[in-house]
Amino acid sequence: MSQRIVSPCVGLCSTTVGDSVCRGCQRHESEIRDWFVYSDATRREVMQRLDAWRARIAGEYLSVSDEAQLEAQLVRHRIRHRPDQPALSRAVELLRVGRGRMRDITRYGLQAHGKGLHLSADELHKAIATALMAHAEAQRLHPGSTHKMGSLP
Repeated sequence: MSQRIVSPCVGLCSTTVGDSVCRGCQRHESEIRDWFVYSDATRREVMQRLDAWRARIAGEYLSVSDEAQLEAQLVRHRIRHRPDQPALSRAVELLRVGRGRMRDITRYGLQAHGKGLHLSADELHKAIATALMAHAEAQRLHPGSTHKMGSLP
């Protein structure tokens, strides 16, 4: 019995205001439109691609120092996440929801490094979200550079 792949929608769809890539979930407008007709395998590919992007890009700014602490904060703040979701992808969701209230990210199981050193939670979120959007838009504009559902360049 297969488990239904839930939508990565976070309720901030910017495609309704004309964006071709959603600022909330980084899916292309066609992926949002067609989500409910995709097979579970295609949905899983999209989720894995989004998770890989988030993990790679967030990893340039921060690391997860305590997965149990991160998990506890996700549960505490009722942030939707999946058991198979990589920790850094979960961290992106935590920053999206809690960025305005987080004063010390180490209390959330996160550690800033690289491009993220000396950035506040809000600044981390903005930098990561901007990089994710730039990557998603580049993939939309140059689909031949990688397979649409494939790995990172």
